[in-house]
This record gives sequence, C-alpha cells and structure tokens, in this order.
Amino acid sequence: MSDFEELESKKRELEAVIQSWQQERQSFRQIQQEWQEHKECWQLILQGGNDGIWDWNVRTQTLFVSPRWKEMLGYSDGEIANHFDTWKNLLHPEDLDRMLNCLQAYLHQEIPEYRAEFRLLCKDGSYKWILARGEALWDESGQPLRMAGSHTDINERKKREKTLEMQAYRDNLLSRVTRLLIAQDIHLAINHTLELLCQFTQSAHCYIIQYSTCRQQWSMVYEYCHPDYPQVIPIREQSQNLSTETFPWFSEQLLNGIPVKLNSLDDLPATAIPERTILAHSPTPCLLIVPMWDSCGVTVGYLGLDASAEKQWTKEDVTFVRLVGELIAIAQIRYEAEKELKEAKEAAVKANKAKSEFLANMSHELRTPLNAILGFTRLIYRDSSISSEYRQYLEIVNRSGEHLLELINDILEMSKIEAGRTVFNPSNFDLYALLDNIAEMLRPQAQAKALSLIFDRSSDLPQYICTDESKLRQVFINLLGNGLKFTESGGVTLRGKVGEKRGDYQRLLWEIEDTGAGIAPEEIYKLFQPFNQTETGRKSQQGTGLGLPISKKFVELMGGAIGVSSILGQGSVFSFDIQVGLVGENEIKTETHRAKVIALAENQPKYRILVVDDRPESRLLLLKLLTSLGLSVQEAANGQEAIAIWQAWQPHLIWMDMRMPVKDGYEATREIRRLEADNRGKTVIIALTASAFEEDRALVIAAGCDDFVRKPFREEVIWQKMGEYLGLKYIYADNEPNQPNYSPVFLDSLQSLLKLISPDWIRQLQQAARECDDEKIIALTAEIPSDYATLAQGLQQLAGEFSFDAIETIIKDLNIS
Repeated sequence: MSDFEELESKKRELEAVIQSWQQERQSFRQIQQEWQEHKECWQLILQGGNDGIWDWNVRTQTLFVSPRWKEMLGYSDGEIANHFDTWKNLLHPEDLDRMLNCLQAYLHQEIPEYRAEFRLLCKDGSYKWILARGEALWDESGQPLRMAGSHTDINERKKREKTLEMQAYRDNLLSRVTRLLIAQDIHLAINHTLELLCQFTQSAHCYIIQYSTCRQQWSMVYEYCHPDYPQVIPIREQSQNLSTETFPWFSEQLLNGIPVKLNSLDDLPATAIPERTILAHSPTPCLLIVPMWDSCGVTVGYLGLDASAEKQWTKEDVTFVRLVGELIAIAQIRYEAEKELKEAKEAAVKANKAKSEFLANMSHELRTPLNAILGFTRLIYRDSSISSEYRQYLEIVNRSGEHLLELINDILEMSKIEAGRTVFNPSNFDLYALLDNIAEMLRPQAQAKALSLIFDRSSDLPQYICTDESKLRQVFINLLGNGLKFTESGGVTLRGKVGEKRGDYQRLLWEIEDTGAGIAPEEIYKLFQPFNQTETGRKSQQGTGLGLPISKKFVELMGGAIGVSSILGQGSVFSFDIQVGLVGENEIKTETHRAKVIALAENQPKYRILVVDDRPESRLLLLKLLTSLGLSVQEAANGQEAIAIWQAWQPHLIWMDMRMPVKDGYEATREIRRLEADNRGKTVIIALTASAFEEDRALVIAAGCDDFVRKPFREEVIWQKMGEYLGLKYIYADNEPNQPNYSPVFLDSLQSLLKLISPDWIRQLQQAARECDDEKIIALTAEIPSDYATLAQGLQQLAGEFSFDAIETIIKDLNIS
C-alpha cells in the first residue's frame, strides 16, 4: 500500500472517530437536557408538597433535605448542614437511641419497613413531632447504598392525642376522688385528695383556706407538701387568722369570686406589693387558687396550689382544680349536715314545747274561719228555695272546704318538718313603684291608729333593680306590719340608702324603726326562731310567730343579713341589707290592664280552649269564666282524656292541671308535644298548679308547657295569658260601661249550634224560657249530644243567671215556625 493510500485510510478512521464523538456529544446533550427537566420537575414537587423530603448517602453520610424539611423546624435553606449528624443532633434526647436502633434494624433488613415517630428540635427551642417514612437501596452484597424518604408534621395530631389522654386521666382522677370522699373519713379523704392533686398537677404544695366573714380573717385548714420538693415546708400553723390586709390583692380577688392564677410575678399588678414581696423569694412562685362552691353555689373555701417557676397554669388546670374543689365542698357540706343532724335531734326536744304552742295557735287561726265557712254552707243548703244550680255551687264550696280542712290537718301534722325548698327568683322591677304600693296598702292601718308612716329613701337609691320582688315585698310587709301592730303612738319609718358596689351588684341598706313597745334583751334571740314569739307577741294574740323567721330566710336568699336593736319601752330598729342588680327602665316589664274584662273585641278568630283538671269544681270555674266571653270550651278530667280530645278537636290552648290521676299533666304535655306534627303547628299549653314550690316552675317548663299559673288564680291573669299567647283583644268595663253582659260572639256561637238541633227540641226550649223555668232548661240540656257540649254549657249558664230574654232572642232569630 502506497503512502497516499495509507493516509486516506487514516483520514477515514479519523472522520469515523469524529463522527462517533459528535454522536456521543449529541447524546450527552440530550441526557443533560432530560436531567435538567427532571431536576426542575423534582424542585416543583419539593416546593409544592407539604411533606419534607430527604436523601441520605449511607456511604458518604451526606444528607440532602428539601427546603420544606427545614421549614418545618423553622430553618431557612442554608442554616443547617447537609450531613447525617445534623439529623442526629436535632433528635430529642429521649428519642435518640430508639431511632438509631430502628434505623439500623431497617438497614440490616431486620424489619420490613422504615416508619417512625420522633421529636426534632426547632429553631425556637421547642420540639416538634415528626412522622418519618423511607426506603433504602442495597448493593448486590446487601450493603446499604442510599436511603430516601419524607417527613410529615404530626405535631397537632400529637397534641390532640395528648389532650384526650389528659382528659381520660382527669376523668379517672375525678372518679377516684369522688369515691374517696364518699367512702372515707372526711379529713383523711381531703388529705388524700390534696396529695393526688399535687401529683397530677406537678405542684409542690396543695392547701385549702377559709375566710371568716365575721372576723374578716383567713385560715388554712388543710395542706399537703410534696416530698419531691424538700424546700417547701408546712405553713398551716403560721397561716391562721390572717387579716385581709396581709395579702390585700389576693383577698379582693377571691372574695369577689375571681380565681387567682399566677404564672410569673408579671401577672401581679403593681399595687400588689405584699404578694410580690413574698413570692419573689418563694421556691414556688407559680400560684393557683380557686373558690370551692357547693351545689347551691355558696363559697365554702378556697383550693390552692403552689408550683415551681417552670409551671404554667392553663385554663384546663383551672377548670379541673375547680371541679375537685366542688367535690370537696359538697363532701364537707354533707359532713357538716350529718353533724348538724345529730345536734338538731337534741335541739328538737327543746323545741317541742314551742312547736306545740305554735300548732295550737295555728289550729285556732285556721279552723275558726273554716268552721264558719262550712257551717253557713250547710245552713244555706237546707233552704228549699235554692235552685239546683246554686245547690251545685254550694256543694262545690262544701267539698272544697272539706278538702281544705284535710289539707290543714296534714299541714298541722307535718309542720315540724322544714321543707327547705325556698328558692331565689330574680326579676327586673321598679323599686319606687313597689315602695309606693306598700305605703298605699299600709297607710289605712297607720291612720286607724293615728300613727305616722314615713318612707325615707335617699336620692341616689336606684329605681330599677333586679332581685326577688315577691320576697322583698314580703320582708317589707312583715317588718312594717309588725311595727304598726306593736306601736300605739308615734309612728313607723322606713329608710333606704345605697351601700357599697361590687362588680355588677349594688348593696342596698334598709332600716325599719318604730316607737313601739320594744323588745326585752333576753327575748332578742327568739325573734328569728320559728315557732317562737316574744312576750309582746303572745299578749297581742295575733299572728303565728313566723313572720320574722321567714323574713330572715328571704333576706339571706337576696344576699344579705338581718339584725335588730331595741330598747324596751322606746321602740325597735330592724335593719337588713340585700344585694341587687342594676337595670335600665327599658328592661322593666310594663303592668298589664287590670280592669274587668266583659267581652271579646269583635272580628277575632274562633278559638278552641281545653280545660284539663281532675276536680270538677276547678273545671267548672274555668268553664264558666271562659264561656262567659263566648269561647268554645271542652273539658277533660285527666291527661288521658286530654290527649284524646286534643287529637280529635285540636284546641288552640290548653289549661293543664299538673297533678291528676290516670295520667298527670306532665305526662300528657310530653305526649302531646311528641305527637305534634311539624305542619300542624304547636298548641299553647299553660300549666295550672297548686304547688307552693318555685322549683316546680322549671319542671313544668321542661315538660313542654309554655307558661305557669299558680292556683288560686286571679281572673285577670287568665285573660292576660290568653291575650299574650293567642292575641285575644278584650273590651273592658272601665272603657265600655254600657257593654251588655253577654258578648255578641258568645250569643252568635250558641245560635250557630242551635241550628244543628231539631226544631221540636228548640220549641221546648223556647217554651221553657217564656215560662222562666230554669230547671226545665237545665233538664233539656241533658238531651244535647256530647258533641255540642259548648251549647249545653252556654244554655246552662244563661238559665243559671236567669237570662231568659237572651235565650228567647237567639231562638227568635232562628225563625223556628
């Protein structure tokens, strides 16, 4: 081969190498472009995902973590090194060994997957719970090469789990404390409870303090010191009879019912100098004290906890400690009640004589007028000229009197037992109007004895207040009435002025001064004891001796206390204070129209009313009252009948007696409410009850009644409630003096029903009306079908009131030939 040929051959080889290199270069550029695209896609995934991504080179120990991985812990991208040691250093010390063992077990393929929960240190010094998941790559010899995975922030989930765990622990502890307080001696149980509370809250010192109102001093009655805090020593002996000025800020907060919660000295106001001074040198400066309330809401003590500076009291801590305090308070009240019961049995022997005198006096006061009522009823009943309807009325009076006699006998037998069921019923009212009303009521009594009756109220006395109006009225009447009763010359003066204000409540101070006989010093203690009267009271031979004990109880319910000072032969001063809320004029309920209702206003719907009562006389009373205005009325003797009539007749309003045989008003009301369909509307149900206990109102409303009226009721209350719930409008005697006795609506309703009766029967009715024969008319109404009970009741009313002209008028308009 010539040199030229050899050169050409090498040229071709070189060209082939160059072409191959160019192809490889092109392929590399393509791979580089694809890698760049993958890198950009990976960056988008890392930025868009909520999890942090990590990639660990096991051989070199380099660790790549995504920006989100660092962001979870509060770090920016360049703040932490990309090395495996970084992760180890961030691990919580309690999690380090466990996580390294878990990781090695997975890399050695001893466990099938890597999934673990641990805590990592954040930039702000806190720890965050992380869920880690990952997969590894091993070489042919089984040695790990790389491992990649994700981090998920599970801190909130862990918090929820911790909250549930703590709640379950709290519930278990409350149950345990309850059992302790029931089963053990009260003192041992309270000490054990304080120990458990210390352990649970990680406190050093737990105690109970009490406040003496009369001495205005604090005393520690129980305490427990945790043995893990040897620097905390018992202080119960030194913490007796401490003045409120010892720790004035603490005293002010607690006596106003405000818990004290201190997580640092910064929580104290600058004025709390004594408190700040003692806590500044205390090993337990974190403090929590809460009021201990019994089941009636009365403060019986204060439960406190002291902890080291690391403790931070939470709302959950306050709630839990308050619950424990309430359990202890209830247990203490039960213990005191059992202790007092024993003492009461001993005192009962001494009280028997006084009670016997009271019972004899009460028997006289009640049996004398009742005897006249029953005697005259029977006497009148013998008169043969009395019509059958009035005989019926007399029978009702007699039966009611006999029933009342039975009740009195029961009351006299049971009067030794105190019910203890008086409750506080606050309402907004006009205090000035109340005082004016009482003055107007008592002035004739004062004038009859030529006494002065003065009401002296300070200019700043609030006009509109919130408290129990009925009880305040009774206290005024009892005290002023006693003053007038035992004063023969001079007069009685009521003074009212403003006391201190605490929060939303204002204290009012009252004095009732008389110039009467006065009270001997040795008899002062008897005044507020039931079944006791002073010598002056016994000589007067009036009353039962219960007015002052009742007044004392009422004043206490209104947040105050009552006292007396007296000089024999010169007079007495009764003083009391109450706690009231302040309200505006717009919050006062206006008085309803009190004039006599004589008719319904025209153009009103025809309302159906159902009266439910097991006593016929009670039903008849309401029946007569309602039909007098032309209302359509049916009656039922028990709850079972009421439900049947309600289903068939669909009354607009039910007057429901609550205590009945077969099915009472509570059951009947609940059944009606259950059966009511949404498209049928709701029937108004108003309870009628003879109960004297205020708490029964809540039971009635809970059963489903819309309102509550107590027997004996006033006529105007019935009209007012029907006006409120049905929108009834009335014609009153004061603005319509010439209104006829029977409303057109009433007469029209009877006439409409008469059209459905046979003409022969109507002719008999007409003849009886012309002959003014009320007994015949009543006999004819017995033939009216039960479906037209309203017609029968209306005609019986007209006959009983001798309104024969009205009967003839409605028959005449029927044009019966």
